[in-house]
Amino acid sequence: MDTWLRRTLLYIVALGGIILGYAFAYDYGMAAFENDPQPFLRSLRVVVETFTTTGYGSDAPWSTTEMRLLVIVMDITGVVLIFLALPVLLFPLFEEAMETKAPNTVENSLSDHVVICQFSPRGETLVTELDTWDVDYVIVEPDRDRANDLYEDGYYVIHADPQSVDGLERAHLSSARAVVADASDQVNTSIILTAREVDESVQTVSVVKEPDRAKYHDLAGADAVLSPRGLLGESLASKVTTGVSTTLGDSIEIGEDFDIAELPIHRGSDLVGTTLADSGIREETGVNVIGAWFRGQFVSPPDPDAELDGSTVLLVSGTERQLERLKEMTLSSVRGFRRGETVIIGAGEVGQTITSALTNAGVPHTVLDQTDEPGVDVVGNATEPEDLRHAGVGAARTVILALSEDTDTEFATLVIRDLNPDVEIIARAEESENVQKMYRAGADYVLALSTVSGRMLASTILEDEDVISMDQQVEVIRVAADGLGNTTIGEADIRSRTGCTVVAIERDGAVITDLGPDVTIDPSDKLVIAGTDDGVTRFKSVFG
Repeated sequence: MDTWLRRTLLYIVALGGIILGYAFAYDYGMAAFENDPQPFLRSLRVVVETFTTTGYGSDAPWSTTEMRLLVIVMDITGVVLIFLALPVLLFPLFEEAMETKAPNTVENSLSDHVVICQFSPRGETLVTELDTWDVDYVIVEPDRDRANDLYEDGYYVIHADPQSVDGLERAHLSSARAVVADASDQVNTSIILTAREVDESVQTVSVVKEPDRAKYHDLAGADAVLSPRGLLGESLASKVTTGVSTTLGDSIEIGEDFDIAELPIHRGSDLVGTTLADSGIREETGVNVIGAWFRGQFVSPPDPDAELDGSTVLLVSGTERQLERLKEMTLSSVRGFRRGETVIIGAGEVGQTITSALTNAGVPHTVLDQTDEPGVDVVGNATEPEDLRHAGVGAARTVILALSEDTDTEFATLVIRDLNPDVEIIARAEESENVQKMYRAGADYVLALSTVSGRMLASTILEDEDVISMDQQVEVIRVAADGLGNTTIGEADIRSRTGCTVVAIERDGAVITDLGPDVTIDPSDKLVIAGTDDGVTRFKSVFG
């Protein structure tokens, strides 16, 4: 609006000057060329009549060429000024009137909500979780245009500064259950300090990009400091470190000697090219295949005729011994004899975590990054074929992409797959919406930072959200069975209605894993369910 006022003032000043200039010229012309001297105000009136099209000069007709030319120029100038006023003055007014604006404060009735300071892909996952549990939230966004865009997209957002007391008070922080600081590390500490100034009792959660700065967030007063990049790096590294031995490694413990695991089928495994029915997985290992990822698409239960390939990730449950037998089947038959080099692309926080994990596991690796810094073996661009060749991608068994830009990861995946069709590509995605594109580009395993972060935030804030797995492609949670009490698993039809699978039932301190369709669910039971984030959301929506 300030810009519009400046434009209006400039237009009025310019218009007044042009009118006066033409009035003086017209007054002089009437006396010099038409030999008809007249008062200056009459000349001014003629110019105004011409410009406003209320008249075309009460002194018409003119007898001299000079005056006729002057009047023609006046007519053209008036028309130009009128049309100039439309885009400069009127159109912005209409846009201002029709524009959807984010409010500056929340409703007085809002309470027990979550205040999210600045919006990010992590916040999107958190908002989904909050909506599922019917928990109110408000996003405090300092950028006006960003706030308006979010408001138009249906988010509950206010335009305010989360680093100011006034901004957090307008978000009703004192009546909130928690505040989430999700900006830069420096801004987050400022938000936490401001939140403590507004209300000492509110729960404060801060997301850090650099784990070594977590202590400063603690000093600022954060109740919980989350470092999702470190967890993401450990998870991606585990896909390599557990791939060099038959030890199970990364799994989710549900009960005594009963686990859930994600097991990628490695290129070169004897399972590649077989169908699930012909693979002998059930017969040889005894595990239960809950679901499977085929090129990023989760299917539960998987079709027995589905063909397994190097990008298939199995979600299975069973005893540790059963899972380790299956792990042997998923590995390449030559992997144990000739491991080959692992190339890590990207030396940021995620890349450094991966490097540290591989070093501790004794896995040889090469690190490529654009910046020449300690720990980087090859300086180059992840999207340049020559730099990738120099890093050894052509002979590598595994490439881990730990880049912060999803477009770079997608392009690098295409280049790497062209250079080495048999290489295993493990990728980090910044936003979950780009995971499918990375699979289409040729990645074998993709995990999104926004997914890991959102789960960590939800599990920290929500008392009812018991997330067992935060760094897996599939979410495993523990929920109360209130909405399913006194029904059998078959009657509930959970899998077809939600896409989730009941993995176990916790009852009176015991874990029941032998689940058939006739097993009855008691209202006091706790269910352990596995599914995609969308599937878990549907489960909560359908069964409350």
